[in-house]
Amino acid sequence: MSEIESAWGRYPGYTIDLVPWRGRARVLHGDTIVAESDGAVVLEESDHQDQLYVPLADVAWDHFVESDHHTVCPFKGEADYWSLVAGDTGEENVAWTYREPFPEVAGIEGYVAFYADRLRVELLEPWDDGSTVAHPFPVWGSARELTELIDVTPDGDGRFRSPPHPDPPLGTFLDLPSERVPRLVVEGGHVLAQQLVAAGRAVPDQRVVWASATFTRAALFDSPIHVDVDVVRRGRTYSTVEARTSQDDKLRSIGLVLLDAGAADAYRSVVDPPDVPGPLDCPPHHFGVTGRDIRVVDGAYNHDPDDVGPPELHVWMRHRDGPDDPLLHAALLAQPITHYTIGASMRPHRGITEALAHVTLSTGPMAVEIAFHDDADVTEWLLYENPAIYAGRGHVQGQGRIFTESGRLVASYSIHAMVRAFDTDPRAVGGYSTAM
Repeated sequence: MSEIESAWGRYPGYTIDLVPWRGRARVLHGDTIVAESDGAVVLEESDHQDQLYVPLADVAWDHFVESDHHTVCPFKGEADYWSLVAGDTGEENVAWTYREPFPEVAGIEGYVAFYADRLRVELLEPWDDGSTVAHPFPVWGSARELTELIDVTPDGDGRFRSPPHPDPPLGTFLDLPSERVPRLVVEGGHVLAQQLVAAGRAVPDQRVVWASATFTRAALFDSPIHVDVDVVRRGRTYSTVEARTSQDDKLRSIGLVLLDAGAADAYRSVVDPPDVPGPLDCPPHHFGVTGRDIRVVDGAYNHDPDDVGPPELHVWMRHRDGPDDPLLHAALLAQPITHYTIGASMRPHRGITEALAHVTLSTGPMAVEIAFHDDADVTEWLLYENPAIYAGRGHVQGQGRIFTESGRLVASYSIHAMVRAFDTDPRAVGGYSTAM
């Protein structure tokens, strides 16, 4: 170990944090559990994807044989490896440990990690109702981190800022090959949610009741995002705010937000919710965010080219923890609305799925409009109804509604998106991580 040169002194600001996972972690080879632990930690490292570490005592070692393979990490030390043996199949050098890690990462001594692209690594998240959500690892982040990014902070007169994710962004300290860069595009609903928050902060005594946004250019996670707001009209009943989202001095989106001082019902009528199975009767779907539970009716949002159906998706969603601010609940309500319309439009067409997006098809939302009817609590189940009413000429149009589990309509929205065949190989325009 003394012959290995540590890189810590050469990279000031480089960090490695060990974050305990508050549920169970599991590693599987096929259907065989080869490690399971309630004491796993997530290693969060600059310029790296997160890595799960499990206590050595929680590994089923009868499935492994020690290898003579070793590697050196300039931030952790020398790693020793094991290969997995399972009948006639196995995985060579699939698990590793640092028996004598550098002092800066002494906490990983006695832990073992596994290649998540060769074994199935899962984070099991318990919920208060007794259900458990299994998140494939690695994850993008947590619902708490998502909320923090949406909750833009003041950065001057009429200007708000959101930091990169992660912060500092990937590639700050080390040059990364393209295959190690995850998808960086910020969803349109995320941009809209930030505009809602900025407008609500500019007119804090009124409630956001309607908003629209057009997306002129994709925003990315690897640098700060700025939202500039202009209170076009401040009224006692209604106020209008223009929001402009920019990144690296380039315009990304223009939005309008309408706010209201509130009023009692003159009368009330509400559309009925769709007749679909309840959330716990639907299979989970994962977008790499812990602290959020997503269930898709009939498992219809998938990459099976032979699974065809009507051009609609029904999606249940809830957050494990909710913010104290009603404005953030509205923003989190809006954040996912741009995601499902394109997938819904593909369902009637055999052989066409979201697996083609950003590979052979250029897809993305171009404009969105949402109306907030009633207050919603994102910690309760919410049903997103997503019919696509038109697809053709490179465009897709969708209409959506959001209901509580009891059937109360809390919001409705419309989406205009594009779906076009790439006329240029995505690798020539930045690759999968940045291509629309």
